[in-house]
Amino acid sequence: MIGRRSIPLEPREVPLGGVRAMNVLRTLPSKDLPTVGAWCFLDRFGPGPVRMRVEPHPHIGLQTVTWPLVGDMRHRDSVDSDVTLRRGQLNLMTAGNGISHSEYSIGEHPIPLDALQFWVVLPESARHGAGGFEQHTALPTASLDHGAVATVVLGEFAGVRSPATVHTPIVGAEVSVTAGSTIALPLNREWEHAVVLVEGDATVEGVVMERNLMLYLGDSRDDATVVSETGALLFVLGGEPFEEDLVMWWNFAARTHEEIADARDDWEAGSPRFGHVVTHDDERIPAPELPHVRLMPRRRRI
Repeated sequence: MIGRRSIPLEPREVPLGGVRAMNVLRTLPSKDLPTVGAWCFLDRFGPGPVRMRVEPHPHIGLQTVTWPLVGDMRHRDSVDSDVTLRRGQLNLMTAGNGISHSEYSIGEHPIPLDALQFWVVLPESARHGAGGFEQHTALPTASLDHGAVATVVLGEFAGVRSPATVHTPIVGAEVSVTAGSTIALPLNREWEHAVVLVEGDATVEGVVMERNLMLYLGDSRDDATVVSETGALLFVLGGEPFEEDLVMWWNFAARTHEEIADARDDWEAGSPRFGHVVTHDDERIPAPELPHVRLMPRRRRI
């Protein structure tokens, strides 16, 4: 067991630049905490007027979880998906051994855009499989204390299960808390959890949250107390602690340096491993150079 924790994790601004022409706030991975359950990555882009053009790029060994807050996005990938994603809907792409995709904002001009982008690392049993994509336009909800409502995005929360495909015991839920209320977020005491303040004000387990702050709660909790004066939008993430080695670099999640290097070489060589993103021509994001050191598994320090 990890035990109870109450550790605030500040996001850092990351310039994506180039064809992406935007900055994001990145909370996971942090230097002390590579994963929360199988969640291994969290970016927030926005809010603000953005003309997003993320050209085709590859992934291995993970699932991408796109959760829009404001604005519409177009997703295209190498398994022939071409869909528009809107608020309250989930795009879930499973990379397996290799997939590629692009993400565009709608239209040719900047639009208000705000979204959370997560990655979930795949376990050994699923990471070598074929790529896939699913979109869920309606997700189940759970009623909590004092009018709070949880939308269950991934896995299970408060006795409600998302229809989205998962490969490890996991939870991802957006929770809307009403003004002037105190609620208890139900947690699985065998899992580790974290809570992110997306909007509004909240004090979680006595910690006053700032917008985009993640509070890591550890495990061994049946619930977490949330107090809000003006109302809050939270995202709860967690799951069974991920015990396998994890080597992450660029858009890849693997177990060894050699696997990362092979995936990079395959992308640069135009290998059929990553397919071709539907309706795109030759545009693509080239892989950066590998660092001149051996990539090692990430270890938690908290």
